Amino acid sequence: MTAASMIAGRYRIEGRLGVGGMSTVLLAFDERLERHVAVKLLAEHLADDPAFVARFRREAQAAARLVHPNIVQVFDFGFDDRAHQHFIVMEHVAGHSCAELLRDRGHLDVEQAVDIVRQACRGLDYAHRNRVVHRDVKPGNLLVSDTDVVKLADFGIARATDQSSITQVGSVLGTAAYLAPEQARGEEAGPRADLYSLGVVAYQLLSGRLPYEASSLSELALKQQRGSPPPLQRLNPMVPAGVAESIASALAIEPEDRPATALELADAIHAGEEGISPRRTSPTRRLADTDATRALAPREPRTAATRALRPRDPVRTAAARRADQPDSRAAAPRNASRQQAALAPASRATPARRSSAPAAPGSRGPGSGSARRGRRIVRRLVALLMLALVFIAAVVVAVVIATSTSNSVVHLRKVVAHDAQSAIRSLESLIGANTK
Repeated sequence: MTAASMIAGRYRIEGRLGVGGMSTVLLAFDERLERHVAVKLLAEHLADDPAFVARFRREAQAAARLVHPNIVQVFDFGFDDRAHQHFIVMEHVAGHSCAELLRDRGHLDVEQAVDIVRQACRGLDYAHRNRVVHRDVKPGNLLVSDTDVVKLADFGIARATDQSSITQVGSVLGTAAYLAPEQARGEEAGPRADLYSLGVVAYQLLSGRLPYEASSLSELALKQQRGSPPPLQRLNPMVPAGVAESIASALAIEPEDRPATALELADAIHAGEEGISPRRTSPTRRLADTDATRALAPREPRTAATRALRPRDPVRTAAARRADQPDSRAAAPRNASRQQAALAPASRATPARRSSAPAAPGSRGPGSGSARRGRRIVRRLVALLMLALVFIAAVVVAVVIATSTSNSVVHLRKVVAHDAQSAIRSLESLIGANTK
């Protein structure tokens, strides 16, 4: 087409932006809305496949509904009868693709590469939540604008072509190095296939090479099954360990071992850049049911040392024994000696029990002191009783004298006694002298 050519009567072609195996991208000016757009003309052989035409229409409609800052918006699509070509009109991004950046620089610095991958993750997450899978994530479809905004291009095209007769005759869609293992096996590709492809792009942006170098799908599948790619830190020591681990998780062979969502991958890469190791890794999940873990069951029986320290243990402290007895001083000497013998081993371990040690030589034991106190109490009771008897006798004498009718003279005498026996004898003599 010449520079003066028109597409669909409204898009004036101004130049060519790129050429691929499936399409040619042209810079055009929309004369109706007066803005620059990118027009992708699909290869002529695709127009001869009815299955592709029907599926492309459905997928182009789905891609046109994706409106996100990190996705190239689709404005229009159709078929140009004069050129006999299908076309897609998209947002024009003034900048460079990641393929051009790799060609010019070899690899990117860590900060710029991480920023590109994180923005691509946000665009993929939005598309996946709207049930659209890209299926052809590669550096040529990651566009970086002059304002450092990353946009994903070509949504829906790979899916539209996947079920056409082109793939049935053995054609390979996209670049083989970026295909997820399940895609290479011919299985249905889901959102995690896009994460694998983005992991390959991230690996290449940081190291300047692909994780697996292969010339065919069979060779690629064989290398993927044989082992992991070289660690990123070996190829580029400037890559933080957390970032390398996050990208390695996206390159897992099995889809379930990859991050669950694109946002999860973006958060893991951001945390790795900040020096935080990713929380979700394959080795951690695989060690969840080991013998060492089962040996630490919470119902482990108690040890003998634990059972020996129960509250009902027969060996009690001296303080507990004194609390159980009313008065150890009133106990018999035989019981006291038994208690001292039982508590003798414990008194050596606890300072509180040292007070029960034997008395010094020459001192009386607890039994003799108790007997002496008992005799003093008995003597006091006897003295009180005798005084009560003397008082009663005096009262009786006074009553008799007061009521007596005898004319005899009563002689009073003062009686002084030094003990109870003398007082009784003097009282008897006084009574006898006054009652004759």
